Amino acid sequence: MQLSNRVLNRTLLARQHLLERSTLTTPQMCDHLVGLQAQDVPPPFVGLWSRIADFDPATVSTGLDDRSLVRITLMRGTIHLVTPPDALRIAPHIQPELEKTPFRQGFNYGAMVGLDPDEVRAHGDAALGDEPMAAAALRAEAARIYPDRDAGAVLQTWLYQLPVLQTPPRGRWRDNSRPVWSRVQPWLGAPLDPDYPVAELILRYLRAFGPASTMDMQAWSRLPAMKQAVADLGDRVRTYTDERGRTLYDAADLDLADPDLPAPVRLLGWYDNALLSHQDRTRILGDGSAPPPRAFAAAVSPVLIDGFLAGVYKIFVKSGTARLRISPLRTWTKPEVAQVESEAAALLAFLEPESAPAVEVLAPGADVRP
Repeated sequence: MQLSNRVLNRTLLARQHLLERSTLTTPQMCDHLVGLQAQDVPPPFVGLWSRIADFDPATVSTGLDDRSLVRITLMRGTIHLVTPPDALRIAPHIQPELEKTPFRQGFNYGAMVGLDPDEVRAHGDAALGDEPMAAAALRAEAARIYPDRDAGAVLQTWLYQLPVLQTPPRGRWRDNSRPVWSRVQPWLGAPLDPDYPVAELILRYLRAFGPASTMDMQAWSRLPAMKQAVADLGDRVRTYTDERGRTLYDAADLDLADPDLPAPVRLLGWYDNALLSHQDRTRILGDGSAPPPRAFAAAVSPVLIDGFLAGVYKIFVKSGTARLRISPLRTWTKPEVAQVESEAAALLAFLEPESAPAVEVLAPGADVRP
């Protein structure tokens, strides 16, 4: 069966809970999505607000404090907000890929080339110990041990080599404190679980992002052997093709979404996984005229209209006013402008309740910077 791009779009949005807000709890949503992108502090809050009805940001702060949620480097080598079971069972799959990075020529201009990886790891092991440690303190220790190397590169190498996570206060609601790092096992009181099958992880990916190709699976996870993982799932997956004839896999017990379902306007956080978790992103970027994902850097975030990327926005707070400036990627109709303005006003009320709100829809392609 061939699937249109619109069927893929609506199915993705339905599984991402972006067609209508969900009653799932924060941990339940994190589990369903296999984590939320949390490289910076605000994006997971925006992602959860966009997906959960009456979302309370305190649920994230409380979860980080009582250790029922954690911020840890996982898919694509980026920080994700996940539950402890996912931290313990996904990290062992991701860790070997992370550890290959620092000693390549392209890492920090070859800053670690020539050093013994095992020796570097042992020094990092001793530096971190069993208690949380601030990044600044770790960097100082790196400078002491390797005075002829870039201390930042050494620190980053340790963070790739050792299974670590970020501890509070960073990650709490509106708390952008400097990172403090801890080993996974002392913080969660449990060892990593290396026996979690990659196939189960991929099945969960399909439940949140499918149908998808093996290239999509790899783009999301950065793990090898996706074809074997799909084979291991056997009749738990079914196959489709897309408009270009590529094979797509999906959980056999899930339905596809109606392509005629209405899709409300959504404003997501920068680097939201809904946009970054496929090799072929046309199901949400549209016809290819949209800017590449790297254009979302520096906190410039996506606006979805009718389920597809239609603009970017950024919030500027100064002198008691929060300005949410939006740059459309095409000309919007008056109803579309009204819907975007309404959703943007609601987002400002959530993110910046103490500031006077101002929503500004600019000309198509305009620079969002004031």
